[in-house]
Amino acid sequence: MTGNTGSPIVTLTPAPTLDRTYFVHNLQSGGVNRADGVAEELAGKGINVSRGLHLAGIAAPGVVPIGNADPGVLERTGSAFMLLPLWVDGTLRVSTTIVEKDGPTTKVNESPRPLSEEDWNAVIDLTEQTVKDNQAKWLVVAGALPVNKATGKTVDLEPIFNRMSALGVRVALDTSGPALSHWARTGLASIIKPNAEELASAVGRTLYTVGDVIDAARELCDHGIDVVLASLGADGMIAVTKTKQWAARTTPVKVINTVGAGDATLAGFLHAVAKNPVEPGVDYGVDFNVPVGVSAAVQWGAVAVTQPSSGLENLEGMPESFLTENPDRDQTLEEPAVG
Repeated sequence: MTGNTGSPIVTLTPAPTLDRTYFVHNLQSGGVNRADGVAEELAGKGINVSRGLHLAGIAAPGVVPIGNADPGVLERTGSAFMLLPLWVDGTLRVSTTIVEKDGPTTKVNESPRPLSEEDWNAVIDLTEQTVKDNQAKWLVVAGALPVNKATGKTVDLEPIFNRMSALGVRVALDTSGPALSHWARTGLASIIKPNAEELASAVGRTLYTVGDVIDAARELCDHGIDVVLASLGADGMIAVTKTKQWAARTTPVKVINTVGAGDATLAGFLHAVAKNPVEPGVDYGVDFNVPVGVSAAVQWGAVAVTQPSSGLENLEGMPESFLTENPDRDQTLEEPAVG
């Protein structure tokens, strides 16, 4: 990536992946299958967010540590225009997606490549410098977190949070598993975006109703998170602050590939927030426009699932969204989440 035009949003993908997607008919588990088509793209949650924002006119440069065993990967996948690579020793992990026509999507992800202490510190420095160069207001840290070779533990995000806080930059964190549970409780992120199962796991209980989701999200807000964006699949999305809650969903769409839909929702949320400041005299519980953001988020996610790739290809055919403030707490979820 060359030049700098400024951007309100920068992304960091600590563990990028080379996504290979195979399109098949009538997948036979345990048998030999022939692909009707194969696609390859450089991906990972932060990269997907940057790609979506680029489509909407926000530069959103993405910082990525990439294994130097594949030096041509940026040009080959058409990603050089939006990414700032930090070349590290090793290979790039590969994730395999199998999309069955009129069937489910199956995904197999390699574990993130470990990073040396030196490389991780360089990632932090490059991220900070990129945020400064762009005068960004948001940093997205998204995807799986690699292991620090020196400690054998997951890389420490606290230096990033601290540096962003010093710059007055908000952090949107989109990760999963123990890392999500840990960092959600530190209150250092402004936004987290768990799906229903991740939210249930973070609070350690099963979620059966909209009220359960709101209570679980607010429990995390009480630790200091500004907004929890709970992605609920068929039940849409619920955005929760310390004092407010909104539910959003769209008209039904034809689902082709669900991989990357969550990244699209986060991109849609941040795009709307960046373009729509808080209305004077309106209390959202935070100082950015959450209802406009969550309305856009479900639209972008709905568009994403109608496309075959893991990253957004275009923003055409945006479905209508429906927003409800203070949704019915007793409404049962179509897909309850086990904690």
